[in-house]
Amino acid sequence: MSIALKQVFNKDKTFRPKRKFEPGTQRFELHKRAQASLNSGLDLKAAVQVPSGEDQNDWVAVHVVDFFNRINLIYGTICEFCTEKSCPVMSGGPKYEYRWQDDLKYKKPTALPAPQYMNLLMDWIEMQINNENIFPTRVSVPFPKNFLQICKKILCRLFRVFVHVYIHHFDRIILMGAEAHINTCYKHFYYFVTELNLIDRKELEPLKEMTTRMCH
Repeated sequence: MSIALKQVFNKDKTFRPKRKFEPGTQRFELHKRAQASLNSGLDLKAAVQVPSGEDQNDWVAVHVVDFFNRINLIYGTICEFCTEKSCPVMSGGPKYEYRWQDDLKYKKPTALPAPQYMNLLMDWIEMQINNENIFPTRVSVPFPKNFLQICKKILCRLFRVFVHVYIHHFDRIILMGAEAHINTCYKHFYYFVTELNLIDRKELEPLKEMTTRMCH
């Protein structure tokens, strides 16, 4: 990693504090294992497969938290350039517009400027992953029956961050020398969600051409 890139990612411009796994827990061990696979240069397609004998929900939980931390960091590096003036709608080019709905303040899909949408998105995900009833930190506590459905929604929304960053802010990423890092993160994310069938294919359409070049 270049010195400039290290500075970018060490500024701790994350929107939110990182969620960490407690040392000594099974999920911490899984997290370490997943990180070791990535650091060893193992093929990303192989790295995302559920290890033999491990629970799929545990594997998904570890990755959802990790992707939240990473994508949070990626958006944090360009957020000062993503303003209500530059990005008055949360979009991925002229064909795709994302509207926010959370069943709290926004009961109907609502068009919002990208930075406001991103803030709500990160708040909402943080609320899910810090909820012990959804992401229990103790292995003795079971995951809820709708756990995978919640994770699919989280991952779908995180994918929209990639869409917006790639389509509207990639020039800034290149200027910072962060392109290779973000491409690797995207490939890891893409292989994971497709391996475990966690995102509807039509959601992946906005980055289809780029993904075909990068991941196939």
